[in-house]
Amino acid sequence: MVISETAYAKINLALHVRRRREDGYHELETLFAFVDAGDVLTARIAEQDTLQAVGEFAGALDDPFDNLVMRALGKLPRADGLALTLEKNLPVAAGLGGGSADAGAVFRIVREAYGLPDDWHERASKLGADVPACVESRTCVGRGTGTDLERADDSLGGMAVLLVNPRVPLSTGPVFGAWDGEDRGALPHGNSRTIAIEGRNDLEAPAISLCPEIADVLAMMRGTSPFLARMSGSGATCFALYDSNSARDEAAARIASDQPGWWQLKGNLR
Repeated sequence: MVISETAYAKINLALHVRRRREDGYHELETLFAFVDAGDVLTARIAEQDTLQAVGEFAGALDDPFDNLVMRALGKLPRADGLALTLEKNLPVAAGLGGGSADAGAVFRIVREAYGLPDDWHERASKLGADVPACVESRTCVGRGTGTDLERADDSLGGMAVLLVNPRVPLSTGPVFGAWDGEDRGALPHGNSRTIAIEGRNDLEAPAISLCPEIADVLAMMRGTSPFLARMSGSGATCFALYDSNSARDEAAARIASDQPGWWQLKGNLR
Protein backbone atom coordinates (compact mmCIF):
# COMPACT_ATOMS: atom_id res chain seq x y z
CA MET A 1 0.00 0.00 0.00
CA VAL A 2 1.23 3.44 -0.97
CA ILE A 3 -0.92 6.50 -0.22
CA SER A 4 0.03 10.07 -1.13
CA GLU A 5 -1.70 13.19 0.15
CA THR A 6 -1.09 16.87 -0.49
CA ALA A 7 -0.91 18.95 2.67
CA TYR A 8 -2.76 21.93 1.21
CA ALA A 9 -1.45 25.36 2.15
CA LYS A 10 -3.88 27.09 4.49
CA ILE A 11 -4.64 30.78 4.17
CA ASN A 12 -6.84 33.01 6.30
CA LEU A 13 -8.94 35.11 3.94
CA ALA A 14 -10.00 37.06 7.03
CA LEU A 15 -8.86 36.80 10.65
CA HIS A 16 -10.64 38.76 13.37
CA VAL A 17 -9.17 38.56 16.86
CA ARG A 18 -11.88 39.29 19.42
CA ARG A 19 -10.27 38.93 22.86
CA ARG A 20 -7.57 37.30 24.95
CA ARG A 21 -8.80 34.30 26.91
CA GLU A 22 -7.83 33.38 30.45
CA ASP A 23 -6.32 30.11 29.21
CA GLY A 24 -3.72 32.04 27.19
CA TYR A 25 -5.41 31.51 23.84
CA HIS A 26 -7.37 34.08 21.83
CA GLU A 27 -11.01 34.11 20.82
CA LEU A 28 -11.12 34.60 17.08
CA GLU A 29 -13.22 34.34 13.93
CA THR A 30 -11.58 33.38 10.68
CA LEU A 31 -12.38 32.32 7.14
CA PHE A 32 -10.10 29.43 6.24
CA ALA A 33 -9.34 28.63 2.61
CA PHE A 34 -6.90 26.20 1.03
CA VAL A 35 -4.63 26.31 -1.99
CA ASP A 36 -4.43 23.24 -4.23
CA ALA A 37 -0.69 22.87 -3.56
CA GLY A 38 1.59 22.43 -0.56
CA ASP A 39 3.68 19.77 1.14
CA VAL A 40 3.30 16.16 -0.01
CA LEU A 41 3.15 13.13 2.29
CA THR A 42 3.63 9.56 1.08
CA ALA A 43 2.84 6.62 3.38
CA ARG A 44 3.80 2.93 3.26
CA ILE A 45 2.97 0.16 5.71
CA ALA A 46 5.91 -0.55 8.05
CA GLU A 47 6.69 -2.28 11.32
CA GLN A 48 6.82 1.05 13.13
CA ASP A 49 6.09 4.70 12.50
CA THR A 50 8.95 6.57 10.83
CA LEU A 51 9.36 9.92 9.10
CA GLN A 52 11.80 11.06 6.45
CA ALA A 53 11.74 14.74 5.45
CA VAL A 54 12.94 15.91 2.05
CA GLY A 55 12.45 19.07 0.03
CA GLU A 56 13.50 22.71 0.20
CA PHE A 57 12.40 23.32 3.80
CA ALA A 58 13.15 19.89 5.29
CA GLY A 59 16.10 21.34 7.17
CA ALA A 60 13.75 23.58 9.17
CA LEU A 61 12.39 20.53 10.99
CA ASP A 62 14.81 20.52 13.91
CA ASP A 63 13.58 17.23 15.35
CA PRO A 64 11.84 15.01 12.77
CA PHE A 65 10.35 12.87 15.56
CA ASP A 66 8.88 15.75 17.58
CA ASN A 67 6.64 17.52 15.08
CA LEU A 68 2.97 17.53 14.14
CA VAL A 69 3.32 14.67 11.65
CA MET A 70 4.60 12.20 14.23
CA ARG A 71 2.29 13.58 16.91
CA ALA A 72 -0.68 13.12 14.57
CA LEU A 73 0.31 9.51 13.95
CA GLY A 74 0.47 9.00 17.69
CA LYS A 75 -3.12 10.25 18.07
CA LEU A 76 -4.62 7.72 15.65
CA PRO A 77 -5.11 4.00 16.33
CA ARG A 78 -4.02 1.68 13.49
CA ALA A 79 -3.25 -1.97 12.88
CA ASP A 80 0.13 -1.15 11.30
CA GLY A 81 3.00 1.27 11.49
CA LEU A 82 3.42 3.83 8.73
CA ALA A 83 6.64 4.96 7.09
CA LEU A 84 6.06 8.54 5.96
CA THR A 85 8.05 10.67 3.55
CA LEU A 86 7.35 14.39 3.87
CA GLU A 87 8.25 16.59 0.92
CA LYS A 88 8.48 19.93 2.71
CA ASN A 89 7.65 22.57 0.11
CA LEU A 90 6.08 25.19 2.42
CA PRO A 91 8.21 27.50 4.55
CA VAL A 92 8.04 27.04 8.33
CA ALA A 93 6.58 29.70 10.66
CA ALA A 94 4.97 31.36 7.66
CA GLY A 95 1.24 31.73 8.44
CA LEU A 96 0.33 28.86 6.08
CA GLY A 97 -0.41 26.26 8.73
CA GLY A 98 2.35 24.08 7.29
CA GLY A 99 2.64 21.77 10.28
CA SER A 100 -1.13 21.73 10.74
CA ALA A 101 -1.60 20.98 7.03
CA ASP A 102 0.85 18.09 7.34
CA ALA A 103 -1.09 16.75 10.33
CA GLY A 104 -4.34 17.10 8.39
CA ALA A 105 -2.84 15.06 5.56
CA VAL A 106 -1.86 12.35 8.07
CA PHE A 107 -5.48 12.17 9.24
CA ARG A 108 -6.65 11.75 5.63
CA ILE A 109 -4.07 9.02 4.99
CA VAL A 110 -5.22 7.12 8.06
CA ARG A 111 -8.86 7.70 7.13
CA GLU A 112 -8.31 6.16 3.70
CA ALA A 113 -6.35 3.16 5.02
CA TYR A 114 -8.11 2.41 8.32
CA GLY A 115 -10.87 4.92 8.98
CA LEU A 116 -10.86 7.56 11.70
CA PRO A 117 -12.22 7.24 15.26
CA ASP A 118 -15.49 9.05 15.97
CA ASP A 119 -13.66 11.58 18.15
CA TRP A 120 -11.15 12.53 15.44
CA HIS A 121 -12.07 16.23 15.69
CA GLU A 122 -11.19 16.28 19.40
CA ARG A 123 -7.93 14.48 18.71
CA ALA A 124 -7.08 16.94 15.93
CA SER A 125 -7.92 19.94 18.17
CA LYS A 126 -5.38 18.78 20.75
CA LEU A 127 -2.66 19.07 18.09
CA GLY A 128 -3.39 22.70 17.25
CA ALA A 129 -6.15 25.18 16.49
CA ASP A 130 -5.75 24.91 12.71
CA VAL A 131 -5.57 21.12 12.50
CA PRO A 132 -9.33 20.30 12.39
CA ALA A 133 -9.82 22.69 9.45
CA CYS A 134 -6.78 21.23 7.71
CA VAL A 135 -8.17 17.69 7.92
CA GLU A 136 -10.94 18.52 5.44
CA SER A 137 -9.02 21.39 3.78
CA ARG A 138 -12.20 23.06 2.53
CA THR A 139 -13.32 26.66 2.88
CA CYS A 140 -14.88 27.09 6.31
CA VAL A 141 -15.39 29.56 9.14
CA GLY A 142 -13.50 28.89 12.36
CA ARG A 143 -14.58 30.29 15.72
CA GLY A 144 -13.42 29.93 19.31
CA THR A 145 -9.70 29.24 19.02
CA GLY A 146 -10.37 28.23 15.41
CA THR A 147 -11.52 24.68 16.08
CA ASP A 148 -15.29 25.34 16.03
CA LEU A 149 -15.98 24.95 12.32
CA GLU A 150 -18.85 25.91 10.03
CA ARG A 151 -18.81 24.92 6.36
CA ALA A 152 -18.64 27.94 4.04
CA ASP A 153 -19.73 28.20 0.42
CA ASP A 154 -17.43 27.80 -2.58
CA SER A 155 -17.96 31.24 -4.12
CA LEU A 156 -14.18 31.67 -4.32
CA GLY A 157 -13.44 28.11 -5.43
CA GLY A 158 -10.99 27.92 -8.32
CA MET A 159 -9.80 31.52 -7.96
CA ALA A 160 -6.15 32.03 -8.89
CA VAL A 161 -3.92 32.66 -5.88
CA LEU A 162 -0.31 33.70 -5.43
CA LEU A 163 1.57 33.23 -2.15
CA VAL A 164 4.69 35.27 -1.40
CA ASN A 165 6.97 35.07 1.62
CA PRO A 166 10.07 37.26 2.16
CA ARG A 167 11.86 34.22 3.65
CA VAL A 168 11.67 35.65 7.15
CA PRO A 169 10.28 33.18 9.74
CA LEU A 170 7.75 34.66 12.13
CA SER A 171 6.48 32.70 15.12
CA THR A 172 2.82 32.92 16.04
CA GLY A 173 3.27 33.64 19.75
CA PRO A 174 5.08 36.99 19.48
CA VAL A 175 2.59 38.22 16.87
CA PHE A 176 -0.41 37.49 19.09
CA GLY A 177 1.56 39.02 21.96
CA ALA A 178 1.94 42.24 19.96
CA TRP A 179 -1.80 42.50 19.24
CA ASP A 180 -3.19 45.65 20.88
CA GLY A 181 -6.19 43.88 22.43
CA GLU A 182 -8.82 45.98 20.64
CA ASP A 183 -11.90 44.12 19.41
CA ARG A 184 -12.59 45.56 15.97
CA GLY A 185 -15.74 43.55 15.38
CA ALA A 186 -17.03 40.25 14.06
CA LEU A 187 -16.69 38.68 10.64
CA PRO A 188 -19.03 40.20 8.07
CA HIS A 189 -22.16 38.31 7.07
CA GLY A 190 -22.51 36.89 3.58
CA ASN A 191 -20.82 34.40 1.32
CA SER A 192 -17.10 33.69 1.29
CA ARG A 193 -16.43 36.36 -1.31
CA THR A 194 -18.17 39.02 0.79
CA ILE A 195 -16.42 37.95 4.01
CA ALA A 196 -13.03 38.04 2.28
CA ILE A 197 -13.56 41.48 0.74
CA GLU A 198 -15.09 43.13 3.81
CA GLY A 199 -12.99 41.30 6.40
CA ARG A 200 -9.50 42.02 7.66
CA ASN A 201 -6.53 40.41 9.37
CA ASP A 202 -6.12 41.84 12.86
CA LEU A 203 -2.63 40.36 13.11
CA GLU A 204 -1.32 42.22 10.08
CA ALA A 205 -0.27 45.36 11.98
CA PRO A 206 1.46 43.55 14.87
CA ALA A 207 3.18 41.23 12.40
CA ILE A 208 4.50 44.17 10.38
CA SER A 209 5.80 45.75 13.59
CA LEU A 210 7.92 42.60 14.09
CA CYS A 211 8.69 41.95 10.41
CA PRO A 212 8.60 45.16 8.31
CA GLU A 213 9.28 43.15 5.14
CA ILE A 214 5.60 42.11 5.19
CA ALA A 215 4.60 45.67 4.28
CA ASP A 216 6.95 45.52 1.28
CA VAL A 217 5.40 42.25 0.11
CA LEU A 218 1.87 43.63 0.44
CA ALA A 219 2.75 46.83 -1.39
CA MET A 220 4.26 44.93 -4.28
CA MET A 221 1.35 42.49 -4.48
CA ARG A 222 -1.24 45.26 -4.37
CA GLY A 223 0.61 46.91 -7.23
CA THR A 224 -0.32 43.98 -9.49
CA SER A 225 -4.08 44.76 -9.40
CA PRO A 226 -5.31 41.67 -7.54
CA PHE A 227 -8.89 41.00 -6.51
CA LEU A 228 -7.60 40.95 -2.91
CA ALA A 229 -4.19 41.00 -1.21
CA ARG A 230 -3.72 40.34 2.50
CA MET A 231 -1.39 38.70 4.98
CA SER A 232 -2.27 35.13 5.96
CA GLY A 233 -2.52 34.01 9.58
CA SER A 234 0.25 35.46 11.72
CA GLY A 235 2.51 36.01 8.67
CA ALA A 236 4.89 36.51 7.10
CA THR A 237 3.31 34.95 3.99
CA CYS A 238 0.90 37.14 2.05
CA PHE A 239 -1.61 36.08 -0.59
CA ALA A 240 -3.16 37.75 -3.60
CA LEU A 241 -6.26 36.56 -5.44
CA TYR A 242 -6.70 37.16 -9.18
CA ASP A 243 -9.56 36.75 -11.61
CA SER A 244 -7.46 34.62 -13.97
CA ASN A 245 -4.41 32.37 -13.93
CA SER A 246 -2.76 34.54 -16.55
CA ALA A 247 -3.09 37.65 -14.35
CA ARG A 248 -1.63 35.69 -11.43
CA ASP A 249 1.26 34.40 -13.54
CA GLU A 250 2.06 37.90 -14.81
CA ALA A 251 2.10 39.19 -11.22
CA ALA A 252 4.32 36.31 -10.10
CA ALA A 253 6.82 37.00 -12.87
CA ARG A 254 6.88 40.71 -12.07
CA ILE A 255 7.45 40.12 -8.36
CA ALA A 256 10.09 37.47 -9.01
CA SER A 257 11.94 39.87 -11.28
CA ASP A 258 11.96 42.60 -8.63
CA GLN A 259 12.56 40.30 -5.65
CA PRO A 260 14.17 37.06 -6.83
CA GLY A 261 14.97 36.02 -3.25
CA TRP A 262 11.35 35.88 -2.13
CA TRP A 263 9.54 32.52 -1.98
CA GLN A 264 6.48 32.06 -4.17
CA LEU A 265 3.75 29.48 -4.72
CA LYS A 266 1.12 29.65 -7.45
CA GLY A 267 -2.15 27.76 -7.30
CA ASN A 268 -5.92 27.96 -7.15
CA LEU A 269 -8.33 27.90 -4.21
CA ARG A 270 -9.92 24.53 -3.60
